[in-house]
Amino acid sequence: MARERIISGEVTNEAEERANVSLRPQRLEECVGQTQVIEQLRIAIAAAKKRREPLEHLLLDGPPGLGKTTLAHVIANEMGAGERIRITSGPAIVKTADLMSTLTGLEDGDVLFIDEVHRLGKVVEEFLYPAMEDFRVDFTLDGGIGGRTVNFRLKRFTLVGATTRAGLLTAAMRDRFGLRYHLDFYAPDELCEILRRSAKRLELPAADDALHRIAHRSRGTPRVANRLLRRVRDYAQVCGDGRLSRKVVDEALAVQQIDALGLDELDRAFLGALIDVYHGGPAGIEALAATLGQERDTLEDVVEPYLLQIGFVTRTRQGRCATTAAYAHLGRTPPVQDGRADDAEGTLFGG
Repeated sequence: MARERIISGEVTNEAEERANVSLRPQRLEECVGQTQVIEQLRIAIAAAKKRREPLEHLLLDGPPGLGKTTLAHVIANEMGAGERIRITSGPAIVKTADLMSTLTGLEDGDVLFIDEVHRLGKVVEEFLYPAMEDFRVDFTLDGGIGGRTVNFRLKRFTLVGATTRAGLLTAAMRDRFGLRYHLDFYAPDELCEILRRSAKRLELPAADDALHRIAHRSRGTPRVANRLLRRVRDYAQVCGDGRLSRKVVDEALAVQQIDALGLDELDRAFLGALIDVYHGGPAGIEALAATLGQERDTLEDVVEPYLLQIGFVTRTRQGRCATTAAYAHLGRTPPVQDGRADDAEGTLFGG
């Protein structure tokens, strides 16, 4: 069985998701980071409420763990539909009938959240178009020659779609979202503020410098930050006095094999393969996946975004290349006058 990556932005299990719910902000004013997105949302929500209309359909894209699900709940709360948000995902909707019962059960102003909306099947996606545009669906009752199509009128609802792969959305689906926002990685100071609030809710005594240490290793991702906070809390309660100090954080994350920049074994293996096997690149993603024994999607969705963000990897037409910053982090010497290695030093979030 593969070892769980605690620095992954993906939800690892239902228990973790329940823990995350208790730490989520409930209103826009409680949200930290994503300043431009929050301000634009604030205006759009205020305008919709002033007109007494549902919010336009909204698309959120970005890497896992940045708060797309959280924002959907915040939007529902702000629009007065907090208890009536319906949550599903693209892979869970196999047939139009799976979506039909959800759509016909929506009331005026309700929010329907579809995670990984890019994974909707073609038939389901096309079934959703008239629901989004005209708030109606054409549903076929029975099959075969005797089948008949019935037109159902729907209440005016807001669809919030979330995706980690915006490029896989069809143009037709993308164009049906009136509001589209991209979520970026968070700065360490923003993550520290999120951790401070989480520690308070967990009734966990934590020094500021300890929270900063966790923030700098959280890969710009709130979900990772809260997960690391819980792992450090476990260590502090078992191996310390229950308080979070800088020393406790360093010891706890050393046990988890997470280094000063938040890289784990798989990240370092990716960089190591790129440098040692492919001499710094360029190397194709399929070749790297085969070398590491990993799925291509895992490398593209979970590993690469952060390595690109901190300037350890660059993408070229020929493939991936390691930068001099990656060589330095692994303690390797970059090849002299090798045009394939980038000269960028690669700083964390520009800081």
